[in-house]
Amino acid sequence: MKKIAVFFAEGYEEIEALTVVDICRRSGLEVDLISVTELEPVKSSHGIVVRTDKTFSQADFEEYDMLVLPGGMPGTTNLEAHEGLMAQVDAFYASGKYIAAICAAPSIFGHRGILKGRKACCYPTFESHLQGAEVTKGPVEVSDHVITSRGMGTAIDFGLAIVEIFCGAQKAHEMAETIVYR
Repeated sequence: MKKIAVFFAEGYEEIEALTVVDICRRSGLEVDLISVTELEPVKSSHGIVVRTDKTFSQADFEEYDMLVLPGGMPGTTNLEAHEGLMAQVDAFYASGKYIAAICAAPSIFGHRGILKGRKACCYPTFESHLQGAEVTKGPVEVSDHVITSRGMGTAIDFGLAIVEIFCGAQKAHEMAETIVYR
């Protein structure tokens, strides 16, 4: 079974994070909610507190097939400030393992040079941070092992794209029907 790590920093966008967790778990994927604060409860940008499964220091990154970075402010800047997480993003990218980001978080990939020559999307007004990318206005862009999405309104598309990667197009279509999406 494929395993995904979704990261939570103070100020994350709860719909972007939890929609991915929900859709992936419903599809049979194993998902860990990981706090980068070293405290298991983490507060969102709208004051919603979520208890994570583990903290960053408890995570065994050899177990994961994908890292997911939700957006939100200041969640995105707090994720980017976490040196250990950035080292893992770089290592996953270099080894060809999947990395995904939504809303403002694709800016992190842009700052790290990950998007050069790739199609990518992000929250409007963050496009200038997608350095070297072919910026689109699509809901989700999958470019090899790098996935980006635009924001809260595209969180279901983002989650379904992840399901399609690991479980196939048929499973993603079935999940969309199950959740009465489109």
